[in-house]
Amino acid sequence: MLPRERVLKSLKHQEPDLIPWGEHSIDYPVYEDILGRSTYVQAKFRATQAWWEGKRSEIIASYKRDSIDLVEALGMDLIIAPGMPSVEAAKALKPMDKIGSDQYRDEKGNIFCLSSVTHDLLPVQWNPDSYTPPTLDSIRADIEKIDRQGVPAPDTSCWDVVRHVVKERKATHFIATFWSDFGFPSFGQTDEDYYVNLLLHPEMLEPIAELNAKQSIGGLKYVAAQGVDAIITPGDLGSSTGPLADPKIYKRYVLPWHKKFVQEAHRLGLLVIKHCCGHVWDFVDDFVDIGYEGYEGIQASAGMDMKRLKERVGKRLTLWGGVTNENLIGGTPDQVREDARYAIKWGAPGGGFIYGASHSLAVGTKRENLMAMKEAREQWGHYPIKL
Repeated sequence: MLPRERVLKSLKHQEPDLIPWGEHSIDYPVYEDILGRSTYVQAKFRATQAWWEGKRSEIIASYKRDSIDLVEALGMDLIIAPGMPSVEAAKALKPMDKIGSDQYRDEKGNIFCLSSVTHDLLPVQWNPDSYTPPTLDSIRADIEKIDRQGVPAPDTSCWDVVRHVVKERKATHFIATFWSDFGFPSFGQTDEDYYVNLLLHPEMLEPIAELNAKQSIGGLKYVAAQGVDAIITPGDLGSSTGPLADPKIYKRYVLPWHKKFVQEAHRLGLLVIKHCCGHVWDFVDDFVDIGYEGYEGIQASAGMDMKRLKERVGKRLTLWGGVTNENLIGGTPDQVREDARYAIKWGAPGGGFIYGASHSLAVGTKRENLMAMKEAREQWGHYPIKL
């Protein structure tokens, strides 16, 4: 059975020959370890520097080559092909000033630090003068503009990687890309401001939700035109201990728009998979009601247990995940195999299951643990499941 067929069967809650495997995010050390060469795919600060240096063509070439080669090397079934900065957008990227051994300042005066854990530039100090909050009038004006003119098409060069992967592997593999999602409707320069403003400015919630939704829904036709099978919507709703904000806010202001988003995606022939980390028991029934085909980012360490999920929504929602990031990075092969065994035993029977990490193959993933994950699928993932 072709990889593409495995995924489609699983999304239809049918049993393929082997549980399909895919990851929505794979960081560069995994590519380099498995493929034995340098890459720009999710290469964190190295890629950031390459963008600053005008190396767009090299970055795009690396994504085109390595995204396909890694999937084939590991025997995965899904390929995630991301949108990229367009040619013009790439030209506009400006290098930050280095102000310390691992600190950088952007043109607006915001300061970033290079993380030794994630290898990303992370904000450590925001310049308050660099942020202008929206107003009710500005939001309403943006909504009226979309209603009059629609959402403008992005520069076609942003689809360079997507088009290549579709052309090269659509016949054999299931291909997804990301598209902008919209979560709790707020604003702010920092995460703290963002969530506090949900309470301080209730008058903004409805128009912000409408603007975010219309921007995202209006662009779906441009994604569908690229020939991908599905979109992954990356908006988180939970932390490791509970919802990021009151679920009542989500259900009142966002959920109706999420339904319209999925309806439009389906009309255009796109499947929709919801990526959502954290403790999200307050939302899993909503995922079914909205019409998502799948739910990815199942964080066991946040209490999202595969057995409970399968019992609650597994006949109506495909579950994608199983092996914890904590064990892939800090655990042993035996712990990874135990994760895999548990997820396959409870998630796979009857279909409706895609194998993967609880979040991603992130920086720090050990080779021996990744190989244990691969071998566990090959040992226990054949249907009928016999665990």
